[in-house]
Amino acid sequence: MKICFIADPLASFKIAKDSTYAMMVEAARRGHELHFMLQEGVMWKGGRVLGEHCPLSLTGSEDPWYRTAPARQAPLCGFDAVLMRKDPPFDAEYLASTWLLELALREGAKVFNHPRALRDHSEKLAIAEFARFAAPTLVTRLERELQEFIDANGDVVLKPLDAMGGHSVFRVTDRDPNRNVIIEMLTGDGTISIMAQRYIPEIRDGDKRILLIAGKPVPHCLARIPKAGETRGNLAAGGTGVARALTPRDLEIAAALGPTLAARGLLLVGLDVIGDWLTEINVTSPTCFREITEQSGFSVAGMFIDALELAVKSTAR
Repeated sequence: MKICFIADPLASFKIAKDSTYAMMVEAARRGHELHFMLQEGVMWKGGRVLGEHCPLSLTGSEDPWYRTAPARQAPLCGFDAVLMRKDPPFDAEYLASTWLLELALREGAKVFNHPRALRDHSEKLAIAEFARFAAPTLVTRLERELQEFIDANGDVVLKPLDAMGGHSVFRVTDRDPNRNVIIEMLTGDGTISIMAQRYIPEIRDGDKRILLIAGKPVPHCLARIPKAGETRGNLAAGGTGVARALTPRDLEIAAALGPTLAARGLLLVGLDVIGDWLTEINVTSPTCFREITEQSGFSVAGMFIDALELAVKSTAR
């Protein structure tokens, strides 16, 4: 297969833990042809969706870990699979990319995850569809509602709807002297909606990343344990990742969400679960492949490329 990865600049990859890199390695091992494209390389030109891309080869070394041939333009429908792996934020440019990628689908391109599903699933707000698994949650930009939620729950987490990696996530209690200014800052003085969730003490045991591939759970999650003095488990915020077998509750959540999300064209999903509670449904560029594989021995990238190959074959019929 010819596989094109739309992602952040290759020079920014930290290959020791990058899941997109793990996908590339497994795809190359199977003899698939790799291509790379930046988000800004997707364009509508001459009545077709084209991509400015570079053929990509892996060196097997750490530095440099890749080589690229000169850039060229080609219709996205000319690839067997296009993997949208651009990291958030989900901004106006990301939204425009989903429109272009959906046009490419109509021309015969095979895009994963499905661009409409990427557009329709807010990684924070998507839990509303599965509220029975979520801790008490509020999404609003109204200060009075946020203040009432903090008072009612006593200890909460406030976070923006469009960030990743624990960026701008605050734990706020009803006695916090900074609660007003935190709300003002996150909401842009009432112009930006944010999410408030009741604080879940089980975060001390880790914020679990459960990966769903074609609707089925990877048998191990990565529990991201906060560093001392921190309430965020995100690896980008200094958390430590520990691979663990899924619990019965993890499996219950995965079984309830997996088929529904897969039916919408979400080949890869990252569920965030703290204790028994679902906190996020990540669909843009879920990670933790390498950490889970290195600690458990289970090839997450192998399971993913298996699913990708099957999805491409099924859409070709």
